[in-house]
Amino acid sequence: MKKRTILELGRITQQEFKQAKKIPLVVVLDHVRSLHNVGSVFRTSDAFLVESVFLCGITAVPPHPEIHKTALGAEDTVAWQYREDTCQAVTELKEAGYTVYAIEQVEDSLSLPELRLDKHQKYAVVLGNEVKGVQQSVVDLCHQSVEIPQFGTKHSLNVSVTAGLVIWDFFKQLYY
Repeated sequence: MKKRTILELGRITQQEFKQAKKIPLVVVLDHVRSLHNVGSVFRTSDAFLVESVFLCGITAVPPHPEIHKTALGAEDTVAWQYREDTCQAVTELKEAGYTVYAIEQVEDSLSLPELRLDKHQKYAVVLGNEVKGVQQSVVDLCHQSVEIPQFGTKHSLNVSVTAGLVIWDFFKQLYY
């Protein structure tokens, strides 16, 4: 088998991306400190047609060379907004009709493989800080918490890996 060239991949232009139908998903970053993680979330959000990204608290915003290093321009295609307070962002999303999930290990969380989405609903997922996770005050505002099952010795995944798994799962259910 022959590896395809960039031209053979047939990717859409930035303008076509902005006009493309997006999945009804907003990704909220709650005090994510690594600019590489922020860039990675932008790149994954571009790949799977995420509606927008909310950058909250200490989360850095574009333009920034360290975000661009991993986003590779996705920070210019994916719509984004900044909110100083993540609770404010979650409240706004809920008032706009979004079902909001904290991606966090909490009591009575829903396992990601058990999550069933409705293509006619709007969703938001909140991903937390690399050390502290999603703030408890933010978890308290969310409709539900979703947890990725893990079977090894580590208690958590990198936030950009978590974003990739969660966004892909939402895309599979909302796009096809």
